[in-house]
Amino acid sequence: MSRWSPVHSLLTLVALATSACLWTPPEEPEAPREEKKAPAPPEPTACMTAPIVTNGSRNRMRVALTFDACSTRHNEYDERVIRTLLETGTPATLFIGGGWALANPGRIEELAQYPGFEFGNHTFSHPHMPQVKDDQKVLEELQLTQRAVYDLTGRIPKYFRPPFGEVDRRVAWLASQASLVTLNFDLPSGDPDTTIPAKRLTDWVVRKASPGGIVVLHMNHKRFATATALPDIIKGLRKRGFELVTVGTLLEDHTWPTCQPSEEPELPAVAGVIP
Repeated sequence: MSRWSPVHSLLTLVALATSACLWTPPEEPEAPREEKKAPAPPEPTACMTAPIVTNGSRNRMRVALTFDACSTRHNEYDERVIRTLLETGTPATLFIGGGWALANPGRIEELAQYPGFEFGNHTFSHPHMPQVKDDQKVLEELQLTQRAVYDLTGRIPKYFRPPFGEVDRRVAWLASQASLVTLNFDLPSGDPDTTIPAKRLTDWVVRKASPGGIVVLHMNHKRFATATALPDIIKGLRKRGFELVTVGTLLEDHTWPTCQPSEEPELPAVAGVIP
């Protein structure tokens, strides 16, 4: 029986140590690399506001003549206003009341044939909108009018003109939910005042008009001086160097804010009259 010599033992230990050094642990699978993602955009500020437009750019010599067709007990129509606009080649924005449209279907269908006319929404029954406290009723006033105008003309109004020029932030917000921009004015012509003669009406509008201005007139009452004054209003504004355009053209280069937080008190904006 052979005996292990010290040299033998030493060589055996060296061999074992050497073979042990040759072993390496199996590689662990690499952890998946996390893809770098762009930071999430900030959440929109929560607010219930929407623009209430009264004018266009003050840097361009443009004025928009707008005509309300109010829903009233008689739903009248002054064709002389439209005839003047057509004869003078004057574009205009016509704010149609839903009740007026249903009472004058042939009239509005005829107006839709002229590309120079743009249609807006003037509510269905012409209420004082800030006094309508039921939000659903506010929306119904707007949506019924949208439907009436679309059914008769194939056009969908983009702008809402509040009756009497009365609007607050709640009404403007609700209008935005109906895809409408609230469009007021910066120059009330004063034509519903039947005591104002045509010349005074003309002088007032021509003198007070400013670049980007929106003038409100009416096309639904023959007792108003509108039709008599309109030819001289158009002539006077053009003589001052104004281009007469629709509201859509007046505002074509304007970007609407999605949210306008404001600390201003909640007060209705009411149309003025000729002093």
